[in-house]
Amino acid sequence: MSRTIHFIVPYPKGKAPSQRFRFEQYLNYLNEHGFEVKIHSFHTEKSWNRLYSDGNTFFKITDLMVNLTRRKLLLFRLIFAQHIFMHREMAHIGPPIFEWILAKVWRKKYVYDFDDAIWLPNYSETNARFQKLKAYWKVNYCMKWASSITAGNDYLANYAKQFNKNVQVIPTTIDTENHHNQTTDFESEKVVIGWTGTHTTMHYLDEIVPIIEELEKHYSFEFRIISNEAPTFHLKSLKYIPWSKETEIDDLAKINIGIMPLKEDQWSNGKCGFKALQYMSLGIVTIASPVGVNSHIIQDRSNGILASTMEEWQQSLEELLKSSAHRKELGLKGQQTVIEKYSVLANQDKYLNLFTPN
Repeated sequence: MSRTIHFIVPYPKGKAPSQRFRFEQYLNYLNEHGFEVKIHSFHTEKSWNRLYSDGNTFFKITDLMVNLTRRKLLLFRLIFAQHIFMHREMAHIGPPIFEWILAKVWRKKYVYDFDDAIWLPNYSETNARFQKLKAYWKVNYCMKWASSITAGNDYLANYAKQFNKNVQVIPTTIDTENHHNQTTDFESEKVVIGWTGTHTTMHYLDEIVPIIEELEKHYSFEFRIISNEAPTFHLKSLKYIPWSKETEIDDLAKINIGIMPLKEDQWSNGKCGFKALQYMSLGIVTIASPVGVNSHIIQDRSNGILASTMEEWQQSLEELLKSSAHRKELGLKGQQTVIEKYSVLANQDKYLNLFTPN
């Protein structure tokens, strides 16, 4: 029996959070159990770096043609493949032609994995002109043709069950031994309220900014934003930290209160709560909107806080600013939740079982 697992993925290894925290953390574990892992990314590092840059239209089109050709060649390499794991899609644009050939012509079984409501249109303004080429509808066929599906939460799994009965939930996980392996300083002299995320999700902070402004009148604290682009908020407590893979954990660990505001919609319901899990893994007490999987990860006032209204957000922040003991109690319970349910160690055998006989 072949011991090679072919991972068909959109992005180069180590570049995208959806891959890093879905399955890349388990590759060494699969190696240890006798599997050879081969990563087949649609984008090269050059095309990935160019994709979200302004301009470069000619080079983006050239990259696309080259990457589509690479996918055609990959299909012939997969004729004799036994273990195939597909994350999101085989090609960044277009209908599911490659998936159809793989499943219907080559008659290959594959595990299909996804961690967002990717059947909904979602694109950056930089590449808005190309968004019609994405063919978001193809996700349903990728699910239908798969031998099994792994989804990041119950909401996504329930959607997938419309097309495939063989669905299991594997949460997006945290490596609490080798990566998120620090604990915040509960007694730090100046309390740090923090948020991390990309500039495309920073709009979720819009309703929190007036609360921060009000709290600034009565308390001394730092409002830390870790992102790939600087925020435009005018707050005296604001400190912007450019996101860096090398300093990510050190920068996060300086946060004492982590926030994850969301709005109730299909896209938010599809999120896998990764921001909250990052905070909690470091002992950072977390306040989150009770949207989607957040309500499963956080038990209100037990291992974190769920806040629905602006009044609840302000009250919760004020409560935690006043009490280091309360921050520590909830923070440590949140950390234990991650270790027991959402860590790599707690979920590694689920990935191994995908490729081994029951």
